[in-house]
Amino acid sequence: MNRALIALLKSMMSSLRDLLPIILVIAFFQLFVLQQPIPNFLDIIIGTLFVVMGLTFFIYGLEMGLFPIGESMANAFARKGSAVWLLIFAFALGFGTTVAEPALIAVAAEASQVAANGGMIENTEVAMTSYASGLRYTVAFSVGLAIVIGVVRILRGWSIQYMIMGGYGLVVIMTAFAPREIIGIAYDSGGVTTSTITVPLVTALGIGLATAIKGRNPMIDGFGLIAFASLTPMIFVMGYGMII
Repeated sequence: MNRALIALLKSMMSSLRDLLPIILVIAFFQLFVLQQPIPNFLDIIIGTLFVVMGLTFFIYGLEMGLFPIGESMANAFARKGSAVWLLIFAFALGFGTTVAEPALIAVAAEASQVAANGGMIENTEVAMTSYASGLRYTVAFSVGLAIVIGVVRILRGWSIQYMIMGGYGLVVIMTAFAPREIIGIAYDSGGVTTSTITVPLVTALGIGLATAIKGRNPMIDGFGLIAFASLTPMIFVMGYGMII
């Protein structure tokens, strides 16, 4: 119990240290450039403490739960020797974590609102919900497929650089033909999918799989799944925009 408490306190101090540059930058510009008192100072202090605590529990939770379970499941599937179940698990992991990604939910909701105001879809609750859901599930499917491709790459030992260059080449080509209204959303989708929920589990899967498979280097082969998860949403969202 004491060890867990000490580890938690160390994690909290680390989170505070990470946030300190942001706090100093905001304080400097507020006090010395804008030369204005900080509004709602007490609320900001309390909010900052909540942020520190939230970040601490999040990182501590990753280290205690998500990273170990991701690596252990990857090891278990590798020992089982069933590529089919491993690929099914990879797709389900990518799809499930992306659907639950808070950043994607926010971007999809905002995109539906802008699309309705711009006349791309009907300005009704049903149309906006349908648009946002379609966008979310399109991105989630693309990330699931990306994780499958990344797992196959680890299993086969393929070089990642050529696959990434080919993927971004396709992105450039599709950008020339996709509707202008969807291009920015597509590019942002590549970023929001690799956030708080997706990254820890997908990274743990790649490292655990590369560690369990003989002849694979966790440093060389274990990383790279996040790159695929960032790339494929751009392709699929632009395709989604062309279709609708």
